Order: sequence, then C-alpha cells, then structure tokens
Amino acid sequence: MRIFAYEFRIYKMKFKKFTFNLLQENTYVVYDENSSDCAIIDPGNFYPEEGVELVNFIKNHNLVPSKVLFTHCHLDHIFGARFLAEEFPLLQWYGHQEEQYFIDNVQEQGEMFGVRMDVPPSISHYVYDGEKISVADSELQVIHTPGHSRGCVCYYCEKDNILFSGDTLFCSGIGRTDLHGGSMEAIINSIQTKLFVLPEDTMVYCGHSGATTIGYEKHSNPYI
Repeated sequence: MRIFAYEFRIYKMKFKKFTFNLLQENTYVVYDENSSDCAIIDPGNFYPEEGVELVNFIKNHNLVPSKVLFTHCHLDHIFGARFLAEEFPLLQWYGHQEEQYFIDNVQEQGEMFGVRMDVPPSISHYVYDGEKISVADSELQVIHTPGHSRGCVCYYCEKDNILFSGDTLFCSGIGRTDLHGGSMEAIINSIQTKLFVLPEDTMVYCGHSGATTIGYEKHSNPYI
C-alpha cells in the first residue's frame, strides 16, 4: 500500500497532507514552528501502515495533538478516529452536531462499503459557523457549508489565506449529494455564498485530489 504525504510551509502555519485509504482521502496535520500543539483534520488512515505513518510523523516532529477537526463524518474521513483515540487519549473531537449521526450509525456506513468499522469517539465539541479554533499560534475559522451532508464545514485560516474544504469543493468538482442529508441546491448555495466570497487567491486544500484556488473554481468549476 503506497502512502502519499506532502509537507507545506505557509507563513507560520505548516501542515502535512497524507493521502489514505482506498478512496484516496486527504488527512492533514496542522502545526507551526513555535509550538508543539497540532490538530489533525479528517483522520482517514485505514490500513495499519497508514496509522503508523501518521503517528510517526507527529512524534518525530515532537508534536502533541490536542484536536481532531472533522469537516464531516463520512466513513473515509473517520476511519482512523478510534486508532488516534487510543494513541492520544487526551484528544478533543470537533465537528458539527449534524455529523454525530454518521458516528452513531458507523456500522451501517461500514456495511455500505463492505468494511468493518471500529466505533469512533463521539464529537466532544460541536462547532458552529464563524467559530474560531486555535491551533498552535494560528486560528481556523469554521465555515458551515451544508450540501455534501448537513453538517459539512470548512476550516479557513485568514492569516495564511488557506481553506481546508473537506468534500464541499474540489478542483473542478464538488462533493456528491446522494448520501444522507445531501442536497445539490444546498451545496451550490454554500459554495457561492460562503466560499466564493473569500479572496480569489485563497489556496483550497480538498478532502480528495489536489489543491486549487477560490479564483480558479469561481471562474472554471463546471458545477457552479
């Protein structure tokens, strides 16, 4: 199993992207040079070697994860949650209240994809639109973007001009809307009113595939 990992430097904030599991989901570790604190966005590690790769990166960089930030809780974005809870018992779990549904019904999710799931921890902190979450010396603002699911959120760092978009917005694509709580009308509205108002040079790091910019998607995305 090949694991893809990329490290980025954006002003004070740094992050590393891992591409995990059969659905090629992107997991991000967000940190900076001035603090040991870090957050993990969407732990999708499924295979044992993926979990080892993720934990080794954290420990080799002397980081201490305090938070897991869910953009949403579809199966491929929470595969590694139980593993991380056992590795780092003090983690706090952040996500929108609507996403608890997928955690409560994780076994049914697993059956849909033919995999057995360990039950993830419940969300311990329900995020809300406009909330600012501290990660090391940076802040990530929660942007509620329903459509892919009712509780989808993006995390935006205004200082560094970057957006972690989960499965709301992709490079030349958008998230699927045929699962529980999905809505094509809602996701288009979320993108147009919540994301396309951001600066056009905002870098967008997605839940799958490569990065893009708000400007490119605003003018070129075929779904919008």
